[in-house]
Amino acid sequence: MIESTSSPHFVQPPTAAPARPPAGPGGNPPVIPPKRSSKLRWLWLPILVVLAWLGYKYWPKIGPMLSGPTAPATTSGKKGGKGGGAVPVVVTRAHRGNIGVYVVSLGSVTPINTVTVTSVVSGQLMNVMYKEGDIVQKDQVLMEIDPRPFQVQLENAQGQLARDQALLDNARVDLTRYETLVTQKAVPEQTLATQRALVEQDMGIVKSDQAMINSAQLNLVYAKIKSPITGRVGLRLVDPGNIVQSSATTPLVIITQIEPISVLFPISEDQLPPVYQKMRAGESLTVEAWDAANTKKLASGKLATIDNVIDQTTGTVRARAYFDNKNFELFPNQFVNARLLVQEKSGVILLSDAAIQRSTSATYVFLVKPDSTVTFRNITVGTSDGGQTEITSGLEPGDELVTTGVDKLQEGTAVNTGSAGEQPAGRGGGSGKGGAKKGGGKKQ
Repeated sequence: MIESTSSPHFVQPPTAAPARPPAGPGGNPPVIPPKRSSKLRWLWLPILVVLAWLGYKYWPKIGPMLSGPTAPATTSGKKGGKGGGAVPVVVTRAHRGNIGVYVVSLGSVTPINTVTVTSVVSGQLMNVMYKEGDIVQKDQVLMEIDPRPFQVQLENAQGQLARDQALLDNARVDLTRYETLVTQKAVPEQTLATQRALVEQDMGIVKSDQAMINSAQLNLVYAKIKSPITGRVGLRLVDPGNIVQSSATTPLVIITQIEPISVLFPISEDQLPPVYQKMRAGESLTVEAWDAANTKKLASGKLATIDNVIDQTTGTVRARAYFDNKNFELFPNQFVNARLLVQEKSGVILLSDAAIQRSTSATYVFLVKPDSTVTFRNITVGTSDGGQTEITSGLEPGDELVTTGVDKLQEGTAVNTGSAGEQPAGRGGGSGKGGAKKGGGKKQ
């Protein structure tokens, strides 16, 4: 009998054969599907990280756009930019000053006088005594037509006058003789009457001869073409050597008066009453002429007159302003922006246009508080001119308002204003000085 050396409590279990999957069709081994890899689940992790980073970076810009200025976002625990830092901004201050109320419209520079010079007499053009573009004075000789034909006419008329004057003198001597003979009954009264008629006839012939002389002398004057006004001559239209006709429609030269000069511009019928009222009261209204880009003042003048009718097609009335134009800043037919000063407001609160924000429902600003945070402030605006706007309510002189960097601001955002006129750190754009221009809305 063989004794077992194993423990009486250990019993080795029988080895079970692995379960065989059922056979497939036709007795072939079945196809076992592969297990899905877990690598696809890890691809979502970097995508979620990127989306979270983008949302964290651009939410300060997207948040105010979604909330709008009238519904500012709730102040969070961290104010300002990234990591709770202050947002760099540029500020300006509201101040008291003067601003003008202007009537602005597109005007055209129009010469007060324009002369189209033609020839009064016919003849050959001999000389041109000016240069194109010259400033000529009144009665200055510009051109000369051949005077010799008119000189011949003058001499002929003078000869006729001498002959007829001699006949008149002889007739007067005979008249005196007949008057003596009539008293002596030596000649009949009819002879005396005939002699008197002959004297009157010769006097008429002498007058006609004198008129011919005057005409010939006048033609000699017209042979020298003079400037009727002081102005600027244009391009020469006829060259020397050509025959000019007194009946020709082609001018010899055109002269325009440059100094002084006028500007014609329209005034809306809605804006006309205060302007017309001031003119009737005898006030002198200033008109400024600015270039087409409305960036440079060319000249200042005075309103001269207003047309007598309103154009019903446009609802405007034409006005004319005179300018000295000493330095020839204005050129005929030049388009300018005419600015008629109707009223000047003094001692009003002014603010730079860059600080004013607008939405569909309100006009507001970002006001910098003493603790270097910003708050929304609704305002009411008035007259605007020259980059300045009158603030009728909502601000006081000395208030600091943000002009640059408003895209990152919310209610209660901490800001770093820096120095006036300096570019804040971390921004690419510059800005003007913090204080607005003194003197109000007038452009300097």
